[in-house]
Amino acid sequence: MTDSPAYTPPKVWTWNKPNGGQFASINRPIAGPTHEKDLPVGRHPLQLYSLATPNGQKVTILLEELLALGHSGAEYDAWLIKIGAGEQFGSGFVAVNPNSKIPALVDRSGATPIRVFESGAILVYLAEKFGKFLPTEPGPRAECLSWLFWQMGSAPYLGGGLGHFYAYAPTKIEYAIDRFAMEVKRQLDVLDRRLAETEYIAGSTYTIADIAILPWYGGLVKGWLYGAAEFLSAQDYKNVHRWADTLLERPAVQRGRRVNRISGEPSYQLPERHDASDFDAKPEAKLAAVK
Repeated sequence: MTDSPAYTPPKVWTWNKPNGGQFASINRPIAGPTHEKDLPVGRHPLQLYSLATPNGQKVTILLEELLALGHSGAEYDAWLIKIGAGEQFGSGFVAVNPNSKIPALVDRSGATPIRVFESGAILVYLAEKFGKFLPTEPGPRAECLSWLFWQMGSAPYLGGGLGHFYAYAPTKIEYAIDRFAMEVKRQLDVLDRRLAETEYIAGSTYTIADIAILPWYGGLVKGWLYGAAEFLSAQDYKNVHRWADTLLERPAVQRGRRVNRISGEPSYQLPERHDASDFDAKPEAKLAAVK
């Protein structure tokens, strides 16, 4: 095994040097704001502060699906938060999400604004608010929520685990890459076996479980995450591909994946969204070109 030199952890760990890597400038062991900056507020009931990472895409996909069903109360302003520049540490953003992670939502439709943070919590909040994409019967609801929380618990192994050590870490560590690659392949097998039995993740109905899992694991098998599809032989998971292809054909999914996007095919980028007409400002890009 070609591992890094032997390392003995200190008795008490302290942050005394940058950790290196692509995100070293925004990583720190303390919470709270680094600077004063108010968040903008638009004219719609829902104010979203986000970026089109897999976690950010979950919320914009759901909002676009709700709007497609005619729920005008789901109209929203999507404000761009550049996490690489540390905008998530502004005082306004920290007031909405003390954990300084995107996405963060403020519902201003009532007398008192309601903040919601953590992508899974936002999905449940919106699904319950509008009565869509989350079953109400106890059995189907439990199945949907089980898969939603499966995603919330599993994706860190994909992102902070494999994604970091395979794509971003300044030093490639064989043990770390092997450990997380094995786990991610196991997760793909969990999904593939499930989707051999059902049309959608939670059963026969499209739900917030699908919306949560698609940007991570659909993106992975399509080669959009970390350049790892070939490395993981992701093309082998035929049922995951079938499911991802079905969802990616949905117009609301395509719109939701564009919102707060500042990378990939330029014609597919939509840094901010304040009205449905914003999608018409640029022509649609071919889906295959979207990262």
